[in-house]
Amino acid sequence: MTSITSNPITKVLIANRGEIAVRVIRTARELGYRTVAVYSEADADAPHVQLADQGVCIGAPAVGDSYLRSDKILEAAQRTGADAIHPGYGFLSENADFARACEAAGLTFIGPGADAIELMGSKRLSKIAMIEAGVPCIPGYEGADQSDNTLIAEAKRIGFPLMVKASAGGGGRGMRLVHHERELAEQIRTARSEAQSAFGSDELILERAVIEPRHIEIQVFADNHGNCIYLGERDCSVQRRHQKVVEEAPSPFVDETLRTAMGAAAVNAALACKYRGAGTVEFLVDKDRNFYFLEMNTRLQVEHPVTELVTGQDLVAWQLQVACGETLPLSQDDIRLQGHAVEVRLYAEDPRNQFMPQTGRVLRWDWPERKDFRVDHGIAEGQVISPHYDPMLAKLIAYGKNRQEALRKLASAVTDTTLLGLNNNKLFLENILRHPEFIAGNATTAFIEQMFADDDSMSVTQPSALTLATAGLIYFQRGVAQSPSGYNWRRSSPKSYVYDLEFEGEHYRVSLKDDNDHFSISVGEETFQLELVRWNHTHCTIVYQQVREKVCFAFDGDSLALDCGTGHFLFTDLTHAPAVAALAAGSGQIKATMDGSIVAIFVEPGQTVFAGDTVAVLEAMKMEHQLKATLDGVVESVSCSVGQQVKSRQLLVTIASGDGE
Repeated sequence: MTSITSNPITKVLIANRGEIAVRVIRTARELGYRTVAVYSEADADAPHVQLADQGVCIGAPAVGDSYLRSDKILEAAQRTGADAIHPGYGFLSENADFARACEAAGLTFIGPGADAIELMGSKRLSKIAMIEAGVPCIPGYEGADQSDNTLIAEAKRIGFPLMVKASAGGGGRGMRLVHHERELAEQIRTARSEAQSAFGSDELILERAVIEPRHIEIQVFADNHGNCIYLGERDCSVQRRHQKVVEEAPSPFVDETLRTAMGAAAVNAALACKYRGAGTVEFLVDKDRNFYFLEMNTRLQVEHPVTELVTGQDLVAWQLQVACGETLPLSQDDIRLQGHAVEVRLYAEDPRNQFMPQTGRVLRWDWPERKDFRVDHGIAEGQVISPHYDPMLAKLIAYGKNRQEALRKLASAVTDTTLLGLNNNKLFLENILRHPEFIAGNATTAFIEQMFADDDSMSVTQPSALTLATAGLIYFQRGVAQSPSGYNWRRSSPKSYVYDLEFEGEHYRVSLKDDNDHFSISVGEETFQLELVRWNHTHCTIVYQQVREKVCFAFDGDSLALDCGTGHFLFTDLTHAPAVAALAAGSGQIKATMDGSIVAIFVEPGQTVFAGDTVAVLEAMKMEHQLKATLDGVVESVSCSVGQQVKSRQLLVTIASGDGE
């Protein structure tokens, strides 16, 4: 194929962070390009900075002061002599003004043209364009009149249930499912607010809700020579709050006839906007295999690895080739899908507490080195996960000759992956991969809501007595390792020890008796006989009821992070801490659920509130979280203000108990 050298590239600046920055840097360096990382002050020691040939600090941790500062990124390119910019995904990747600024600065933007980004960045305008191009679309409203009255009137015309969507949105932000007319005004308000905060635009569209659809997307690729092809589909139906959790290729629902039709529609969508580079056309597919255009993402997708594994292609390498002016390396007839690949997203979030984003220090991060198992990540042990960025930490991907093999390999590898120091969704991912309905290929976008409402990994639960007993044993053994001649614990009898442990504000007493590595441990009314057979400061092996179990753990001072197969737990040893009166159930103290920023306050001292009322809104990790009153009463104090940065568990509002009248 002819190579066009009108856009020579020698050094690539990656205008991103985390796992996608690492991913791009690796391929770029393999192809002989020098690389430049940009980073915020919070990311100075992040893996993508260590991996790149050069790095430039572009500002404070907040994205508005760093990764969204196009001027600082362009200045970094000039300072280092970079001649191309890869935007990754998120941040400025779908910002048409940034693409134009790169071009004006004489830099190659490794992505589509600014006009295509601008068109597809608006759900309203892109839908109009797709209707004109003959691509099937969901009935709805995409008009320019954005008044509340017009939106409400159009919603009544469309009928319920319907979707309210941020026109400039993505990742589930600014998106609301509305079942009844009485909910509409409030959902429009919150969708506008979240959209404005996340995307700088409060423009909305309305669409008829497609009930329990499949979310299936087509990977497209185009060059500057008029060539455009598709590389199969990805099934992204397993979602939570409209955010993808599991992706796979090919889809267990799609047959060759549907694949060909959707592929042709996706290529038409790309050609309609004179596309260049990697893009993804997303569709909703109903139970009768009717498909409807959802949106086009004008960038590399998070889930691109599953397409790479089933096609045998490196899509970042393709991006670099197209950016250099070369033709696509393959034609449509050359594309063959072989085997099956599945990816899950490892998030810093707590499924037991409504998936609340989590912050903290990574105490241990490890995964098994296995054939056909791939980990894309951008974290390291000792790194602090802050509230400033997306909670996705890594992607775990497995390949097999068929779907059953890929699922089996991935489930096993996820189980054997260790992430300690902050709560995460690892157990939740394991449970999805082993769920009979998912294994059968029956998952729709309603899968998690329908199948996991009562699952242990999504329940607000306290640690089991056995988990607490294990924690007590690990605290004991650490004391032995640190000071074998004397234990720093309160003794109730020779070789007997008592621990006061705290988890999520609850206190537990663990009593332990040691008899040469055989332990009798009591928690409340339960007693466990445990044997310790191996210990190496990162994990231990315990025998319980004649079964050996490996337990992973890590210490941070007096805090213990523990994963014994039933979830991630963070304990604190309060054995020698001064007694503190615990808050009673139904306390009127409203505390920050995580590190973040206060974006709204709805109460003031003296105001009457009722349990369930929203008192404030906290923004963290790109999402807004409502903080609600836990009892009826009167607001005594408000100790925060809009725009204030707050820490997890910081007191924000105090409510005095009352009858609310």
